[in-house]
Amino acid sequence: MADSSDPNPPTTQNSQTILDGNQLIAKALARFGVDRMFGVVGIPVTSLANRAVALGVRFIAFHNEQSAGYAASAYGFLTGRPGVLLTVSGPGCVHGLAGLSNAMANAWPMVTISGSCDQKDFGRGDFQELDQIAAVKPFSKFSAKAKSIKEIPDCVFQALAKASSGRPGGCYLDFPSDVLHQTISESEAESLVAAAERFRESEKVVNVQSSQIEEAVSLLRHAERPLIVFGKGAAFARAEDELGKLVERTGIPFLPTPMGKGLLPDTHELAATAARSLAIGKCDVALVVGARLNWLLHFGEPPKWSKDVKFILVDVDKEEIELRKPHLGLVGDAKLVLEKINKEIKDDPFCLGKSHSWVEAISNKAKDNVVKMEAQLAKEVVPFNFLTPMKIIRDAISGLGSPAPILVSEGANTMDVGRAVLVQTEPRTRLDAGTWGTMGVGLGYCIAAAVVSPDRLVVAVEGDSGFGFSAMEVETLVRYQFPVVVIVFNNGGVYGGDRRSPDEISGPYKDDPAPTSFVPTAGYHTLIEAFGGKGYLVGTPEELKSALSESFSARKPAVINVIIDPYAGAESGRLQHKN
Repeated sequence: MADSSDPNPPTTQNSQTILDGNQLIAKALARFGVDRMFGVVGIPVTSLANRAVALGVRFIAFHNEQSAGYAASAYGFLTGRPGVLLTVSGPGCVHGLAGLSNAMANAWPMVTISGSCDQKDFGRGDFQELDQIAAVKPFSKFSAKAKSIKEIPDCVFQALAKASSGRPGGCYLDFPSDVLHQTISESEAESLVAAAERFRESEKVVNVQSSQIEEAVSLLRHAERPLIVFGKGAAFARAEDELGKLVERTGIPFLPTPMGKGLLPDTHELAATAARSLAIGKCDVALVVGARLNWLLHFGEPPKWSKDVKFILVDVDKEEIELRKPHLGLVGDAKLVLEKINKEIKDDPFCLGKSHSWVEAISNKAKDNVVKMEAQLAKEVVPFNFLTPMKIIRDAISGLGSPAPILVSEGANTMDVGRAVLVQTEPRTRLDAGTWGTMGVGLGYCIAAAVVSPDRLVVAVEGDSGFGFSAMEVETLVRYQFPVVVIVFNNGGVYGGDRRSPDEISGPYKDDPAPTSFVPTAGYHTLIEAFGGKGYLVGTPEELKSALSESFSARKPAVINVIIDPYAGAESGRLQHKN
């Protein structure tokens, strides 16, 4: 039955139901299995959003397409299914490119759907006119424009299927306003949707020969200092069980990349995170699963890595392996490849054992570094540095038990310190700036996490600069009553207030605030209070502990404004040379 409030209800002609383009898109999305959508509505896509909701698709409405796009990209990672972003035409599409490009950089499945101007008026300066297919080309693996209503189902199914096939990534769909208002009979619409089913993604396959699996196992078996490295590609593939079997059977130390953390617990005795430099600098064979040898892993090159290290690279994309030129490349889904490796090892087992010199070296170095870190964390520093509140947050999260909260982190010092201090024990419970180092993802990621896992608490640990990109979305948290607690490390600016040297303070605008500085001790907590959420201003350990206890128990939208000494912290050690 039609929604009486819908401005474009279905019509009938000769007793046959007639659907317009909005209804057909919604029907195709629902038939494919889409049940969540993120976006900002307006001309010409408001009816599309309403139609999708009527068919069981939950629509999460944002203030800004960038945050909605980041939510859609994170949804793709957390679920393994394409996150869908809906935008208006022109500037709405451009704003949404932030999320689409983020999905491409991180290899997460996502589809952006944008309305566009009437085809007959394109090139005449129509409302929000833009060649959107050209605009999205650098940021999408597939794009399509439906030029008539009959093309809609094929376009929808192709984009959704391609977003998840091969190396996952972003796809784009363009629906002109005139196509949205074209009509078709329900029977013909059903036939077109049924025919589009042919585009559904085929089952994941492994293009790895038995001889390659045997070679990989032989390399690990005969290595003196083997290491297993895994990243968010392994997390996306749900490879945690197979990774666990591999580590337990072989006794090989492991190192996760930031969003691989939690696939195996950070507390595992073979975790090499606290001995990272030793692990990557001395290993002679590295099995890299679902992680790219990019800047996060120092490109797999000396001096961080040994010049003689042999890489076994497991990746779903053949082109990625050809680009990196590892000693051995295994093309396929991480989980399925690891299943084959585990079977080969089970048939002819080996295990390094705790007394192996390499295992002992990693273990001892990790323990030494943990002791040093804990000694620093044990010092309660007020005004706060980054370590004191981070330890309090770590302890509060640990006290929650299982299921662990999903942690979202962005910022410079805040993200770097948090990566070292905060502990991940469950898969896909960490979201951060990722491969592209994207700032502004925080609130979008929080909302995606809350949508995917409504029974989990979501905790964001953000720098004040990172928070500012998407701060208005705290209203979205309150509107939907998502269980999200946002903790803002407020040190007065990017990296921390005004750090200019005397020779940099000159010229006609020397009295302006520094490019890196914000209003000191800004009242970020009051922003959420304007919408009915709970805000906390804290500056001592007792205040922070109280705020965390209360907000975690309430599981309601909250912002905790943590005042940090602006002279605490420094730039990321990995990026100082770039700034």
